[in-house]
Amino acid sequence: MPTAAIFDLDRTLISGSSTPIFQRHLADAGLAGSATIPLGDAFFGFYERFGENWVMMQPARLGGRAAAGWAVDEVAAAMADAADELVSMLQPFATAIIDQHREAGRALVLATTSPEPFVGPLAERLGFDDAVATRWQHVDGVYTGQLDGPFLWGRAKLEAVREWADANHVRLGGSYAYSDSYFDAPLLSEVGHPVAVKPDVSLRALAAVRGWPVRHLDVADGVAKVAGRELQEWSRPFMRPELVAPIASFEFHGVENIPSSGSAIVVFNHRSYFDPSAVGLLAAKAGRNVRSLGKKEVFDAPLIGTLAKWAGGIRVERASGSDEPLEKAADAVIGGELLMMAPQGTIPRGPAFFDPELKGRWGAARLAAMTRAPVIPVGLWGTEKVWPRSARLPNIALRDRPTITVTVGEPVELLYEDPDDDTKRIMAAIMELLPPEAREHHEPTDEELARTFPPGYAGDPRAEVDRRPGTDT
Repeated sequence: MPTAAIFDLDRTLISGSSTPIFQRHLADAGLAGSATIPLGDAFFGFYERFGENWVMMQPARLGGRAAAGWAVDEVAAAMADAADELVSMLQPFATAIIDQHREAGRALVLATTSPEPFVGPLAERLGFDDAVATRWQHVDGVYTGQLDGPFLWGRAKLEAVREWADANHVRLGGSYAYSDSYFDAPLLSEVGHPVAVKPDVSLRALAAVRGWPVRHLDVADGVAKVAGRELQEWSRPFMRPELVAPIASFEFHGVENIPSSGSAIVVFNHRSYFDPSAVGLLAAKAGRNVRSLGKKEVFDAPLIGTLAKWAGGIRVERASGSDEPLEKAADAVIGGELLMMAPQGTIPRGPAFFDPELKGRWGAARLAAMTRAPVIPVGLWGTEKVWPRSARLPNIALRDRPTITVTVGEPVELLYEDPDDDTKRIMAAIMELLPPEAREHHEPTDEELARTFPPGYAGDPRAEVDRRPGTDT
């Protein structure tokens, strides 16, 4: 028996209310009764922040009366234009979820309190199979101002979805439903896979009690928000170089090369356990939230793993050979996220650490080919003086603090033909951002070599380490 994916519209597929868009297009079409409501900005601002309530829904319940005398075809034309605008307002990750359900063979349904004449064109524009919405009565091509059936809010929406499912032989027990509102709890309770999207306070509490997943379709899956802001945004005021002054001093160059919004893949060379802190400070300085890939051991650790997932980390199990982490990273980038990764995969050991030619794996090049997002190179220098691989904890120097330089370059020109060739271009671009000494041959001492290995390493520090190419980052 087939299943469906059922989506609410306002604060779910789009971040706020669709009503102002509908009103504006009705006004542009010269339809009477479409003037902006008094205190409309405050009304919709409250709705977008806190969601719907009984008081707010009363104007919507009576809204059909204003349509008396409107021609059906004129409303359809105005709403077709509105649909084009609403499609451009879809939340960044909404399209990916819709596509996933479509590929899985599920029926796609828009279920909303809004009038069917308003949302029908949008459902068609999105390639949905149907729309379950409040219907308006019309006679001889003109709306009468009366409803054709119930006002679909709360339990009435569930009943309408049930009728649709029965008529189309759809099994709700195996279906998905997405909504922001506590008043859609009856519908969410009916399906096998409820998802609370940007939930209001009451729905968030209910989701916690019932174990329903919570999603925000403006960020990658798993990213948590508190009071509408990501954890990274809350912590950004504390991500300042002066707060790590006892450890190191920082010099940042070319921060303006990181785009202020939109997709980008930021790649950096890997020298130390302190590198994530350095690139984290860079992201904070650029004012961007970032996504990153990390070893499964981090994500499997209690508390730390949960925080890493909530912050947007992507779990990588190196030995599995799975493309799933790469695909999740691509989804994040396509959704407009900033991804940071180290193409080397891990800190080079032994003589490889001092090689004047950086060698990387092709994960970043493949991501760039999949997403066509710009690849921004970053050169790190001096982080190994703070936390070398041989140390269990970073060094704290009250005097003679090491200087860490973080240099951001312009996007790398890639050909997207061969990931190995593009990887070489990426690593060469990073190398150009390092000081001249990094490009000179250096014969390391045994003490320098020892600092490139984990604590307790008992092997030959001058032995070459086998590092096969792969997608680890």
